[in-house]
Amino acid sequence: MTDATANGLERSQVPAVDPLERYIGSTIREMRQKLGLTIAEISEQTGISRGMLSKIENAQTATSLETLTKIARALGISLSAFFRNYDVPTGSAQHVKNGEGMEVVRRGTKRGHTYHLLAYDRGSTKLFEPFLIAMDDASEVFPTFEHPGVEFIYMLEGKLEYRHGQSTYLLEPGDALTFRGDIPHGPEKLIELPIRFLAIIHYATSDGDRMSRE
Repeated sequence: MTDATANGLERSQVPAVDPLERYIGSTIREMRQKLGLTIAEISEQTGISRGMLSKIENAQTATSLETLTKIARALGISLSAFFRNYDVPTGSAQHVKNGEGMEVVRRGTKRGHTYHLLAYDRGSTKLFEPFLIAMDDASEVFPTFEHPGVEFIYMLEGKLEYRHGQSTYLLEPGDALTFRGDIPHGPEKLIELPIRFLAIIHYATSDGDRMSRE
């Protein structure tokens, strides 16, 4: 028998560790150590032998619900809290640090007017675009914009008049404005500088978008 065959047999004889048992064992150990408790102290409180507790923590044995309830009580938590992190889907959040949004150029914009894109769609379908927009040049002349979907603006700093179609709106910190993107829109007059606001463009899905149709 070759070494490779022997090693293969040895590996095949090692029982696979159940993911739930591994989670239970590592969670018990983590909580116990966080509380500064020893296996002996948990054993004394629960009546479960130290050997059994050691096997549970190392995922070497299955745990009954009754046993797990005793351990949870000794740790001062409920069973629901014990399992709150089990089988949670892997996250894929996109974290953009302050000042690290990608600067983009939009048609007609000049100095004193910056767009920072705060999130980037990674799929084949663009769902939304969130921008942090900053303006600090009152002499700039702005073009009008038109695009699919619905746009939401939230004022953070400064004051300006914003045009949408034939209407203008005075926007101050804390104000919000939502409108159809396919109607000409854009800043009309910068009143108080510097100006910063969030602009989020939501593109219609296959189900349609009520505001974009109305």
